[in-house]
Amino acid sequence: MNSHGMHETGDEPYFYSNYTWKELRDLPAQKRVVLLPVGTTEDHGHHLPLDTDNFLVWSVCVETAKRAPEEVLVMPLIPYGYNLHHVDFPGTICVSAEHFINFVADVCKSIAYHGFKRILIVDGHGSNVPLLDVAARRVILETDALCGSFIYTNLIKDVCRRIRESAHPGGMAHACELETSLFLYLAERRVRKSQIQKDMNLPPSKYIFLDLVDGPPIQMMDWWSTFSKTGVVGDPTLATKEKGKQMFEAVTERMVELVREFRDRPRAPRQDMHAEKVVGDFGLKP
Repeated sequence: MNSHGMHETGDEPYFYSNYTWKELRDLPAQKRVVLLPVGTTEDHGHHLPLDTDNFLVWSVCVETAKRAPEEVLVMPLIPYGYNLHHVDFPGTICVSAEHFINFVADVCKSIAYHGFKRILIVDGHGSNVPLLDVAARRVILETDALCGSFIYTNLIKDVCRRIRESAHPGGMAHACELETSLFLYLAERRVRKSQIQKDMNLPPSKYIFLDLVDGPPIQMMDWWSTFSKTGVVGDPTLATKEKGKQMFEAVTERMVELVREFRDRPRAPRQDMHAEKVVGDFGLKP
């Protein structure tokens, strides 16, 4: 099974792409929450591969599905995201912001058209976050489905705060203590351990910094090569398999909780509060 959603056995009940169209048509859609993993392809230091974001978010979604196989459908991964700021590093594949939003929204609108009314976009790349928020909002406004988006690290901020040894802010940002720990736990053989090195060279600031666990009050992203020479932002030298295990167990446990809450989330009907019917609907579905 690879990070693009191809499956060796073909009989797992939690992979969307394993079903025939007739089987999918007969699946009780209201009992399933659809997970759409979205990552990116880009530099992750000298020690982690280009597919780091894809591999980690895919692993989180698949393990969640294994723990709730009749409650989840995992879509094939979207492996490219918004990351032009990384393009100075060879291997980076970037998608423009507008195209990325439209593409993800179209995928989710297609899912909704087939009857699945609970969709979670699970993100593995920090710069995708605001764009996936817009895509998810569009799905709600343009279909009758509920769609939410989040980066999976948001579910385990407390765990990361407890176990981190790297400095805050900046120690857990990119190819860092957090991502390297997860990768060591899930696929240690793919980590180039001899190449692990700390790289924390952003200008000191109370307001503008990078950290996956506790983000900055001000968002600003310069070209990555202006502040990182390795591709790393953070301290992966402090990463361990044990930390990765704690993070992974916590995030998958909470993902299952989220799936069940989201599936059963009550939703009241829309109400038009205007005194009279307004002509025109901004192109949105009523």
